[in-house]
Amino acid sequence: MKQSLGLLSLELHFPLAQSLKDKRAIVKSLIARTRGRFNVSVVEAGHQEVWQRARLVIAVVSGNTLEVEKTFAAVTNFVEDSLPDGMILDATEELF
Repeated sequence: MKQSLGLLSLELHFPLAQSLKDKRAIVKSLIARTRGRFNVSVVEAGHQEVWQRARLVIAVVSGNTLEVEKTFAAVTNFVEDSLPDGMILDATEELF
C-alpha cells in the first residue's frame, strides 16, 4: 500500500502581538492544539525572532492523497478559526 505524504506551510500574522513572548504563547498553544486535534506533526519553521509573524509547517501521512488534502483543509480552517486577532497570509501545500 502506497502512503501519501503532504506538507502544509502556513504563514501567519499576529497584528496584536506586542513582543516575542506574546507571539510565542500564541504559537505554542496553537501547535499543541493542532497536534492534539489532528494527530499531525507541526513545527514553527520560520520567523522565530519576529514579533508578529510565524511560519508553521504541518506534515501529514495518510493512505491516500485525498485524505491528506482533507486534513490540510481542516487544519487550515482550524488555524484560521483559532486566530481571532490574526490571519493566514499564505498557505502552501506540497504532496509527495
